[in-house]
Amino acid sequence: MTEIDAPKADATAPSPTSDFEVASLKNPDYVRKFDRVIDDLQDVYSHKIRPLEKAYNYEHFSSSAPLGNDDIAAKPMVLLIGQYSTGKTTFINSLLKKSYPSSHIGVEPTTDRFVAVMDNPTDRIIPGNAAAVSSALPFKGLDKFGQAFLSRFQVSQTPSPVLQNFTIVDTPGILSGDKQRDRGYDYTSVIEWFAERADLVLLLFDSHKLDISNELKAAIHALKGHEEKVRVVLNKSDMVNQQQLMRVYGALMWSLGKVVHTPEVMRVYLVSIWLERPPNAFDDCRTLLDSEKKDLLMDLQQLPINAAIRKVNEIVKRARLARVHALIMAHLRDQMPSFYGKAAALKQLSDNLPREFQAVSKKFRLPMGDFPDVEKFREALYGMKFEQFGALNEKLLMASDEALGTDLPELLQRLPHHSSFTGTTARPELDSEDEDFDDDNNDPKHPLKRNLTRTGTRSRYAPVKPERDMSAIIYNIVLFTLVLFFTTIVGGGIAMKMGWVDGMGPLIEFLKPQV
Repeated sequence: MTEIDAPKADATAPSPTSDFEVASLKNPDYVRKFDRVIDDLQDVYSHKIRPLEKAYNYEHFSSSAPLGNDDIAAKPMVLLIGQYSTGKTTFINSLLKKSYPSSHIGVEPTTDRFVAVMDNPTDRIIPGNAAAVSSALPFKGLDKFGQAFLSRFQVSQTPSPVLQNFTIVDTPGILSGDKQRDRGYDYTSVIEWFAERADLVLLLFDSHKLDISNELKAAIHALKGHEEKVRVVLNKSDMVNQQQLMRVYGALMWSLGKVVHTPEVMRVYLVSIWLERPPNAFDDCRTLLDSEKKDLLMDLQQLPINAAIRKVNEIVKRARLARVHALIMAHLRDQMPSFYGKAAALKQLSDNLPREFQAVSKKFRLPMGDFPDVEKFREALYGMKFEQFGALNEKLLMASDEALGTDLPELLQRLPHHSSFTGTTARPELDSEDEDFDDDNNDPKHPLKRNLTRTGTRSRYAPVKPERDMSAIIYNIVLFTLVLFFTTIVGGGIAMKMGWVDGMGPLIEFLKPQV
């Protein structure tokens, strides 16, 4: 395959495309620690977070499917999204240093197919139906999009040192304007599924075609909540001169500003990747384009380490959302009547969800930013029965809170370069002596393993118990007393009538006239 055209560099300087392995990943000791963190992360999720999700039917109210060990241990995933002429196929084959061969292994230029490119000792293609049920591949759950999608999805496996560190998912090219065809499946939902599992999302644009079609706009909206993963790539930047490039860059940022509603400016890479560089390419920005390309490749090089940090972050976010969901469900159950009128009460609660969310937020001191979308939650409530609402289970809550307050921050500390990750509860960077505290694989007193056996202990993330409602307590006491009294009277009368008792004295004499 033809190399990416660029100025000749010093022969002694390492080429950023020649080896995508991060240096630390070649260290066996580092790899061992890295694998142990992933193993312990699987344990934390399966023992302390998944039980809470299952008890309160979290997946029914969320688009997030339950995480399996294969999902947590999967290689990092890079998702490419772009319109038809952006050069996504060229971009992938250039990274792999492979042209599209006659054996159809690789990425074929296409407008209607999802292609996952993965590493494998031999070249082969796995059809979508087989890939969606394979336990060795991280694509379980795609079968919910139906046969129309699976027939347009495939896994392309080929030996490549690049793919040893991450998987690339190429999406169908999006046609400009209103030329979209009926794909036969929900394209936006598929993009959302992949974006949730991806570690890096690259939005590719062509320097000559910056228009954002309706389908591309819908795909960008599907990335909401994953903005920290998104990078923009302006490809074919050498097809315009320096002055024009400045205008193109400004126009691109203006167009994105109308679609991506975030206060932060997205990172935009100005690159030009060709299999064969056209003769009319401009060279006045070559130094800038080379620097931008190196930055992009460095982003890909650091992906394995950053992906591990992201996995911890995603499970922290998932645990927080599952915790809030459990408290909402327990609160709705408390508002339901005990005997009759449950359907009407559920409809009333559904109509007043914003008020109920506010009540839960105030009762348990929860930020409203952790609450689900009202309309999606209301839609999920339809068809539910009272028996599906779980009562407040403090043991499950304590276990998930311990994961949030102790286990996950501890795992984050054991990952290298975690200090570059912001927004976590991890303590400051450990020194080298403390960082090796997990060297003994056979230590039965490993802190994390010990924590997994003591679910239910109180942590600093334990939910705040609301004040007891005295009127409800009095009501329950009176109701219990009345039930007990009438049960005694009726039971005594039946016993006397049936002759089960004899000589009960004054009580029987009192009951005789009433029976």
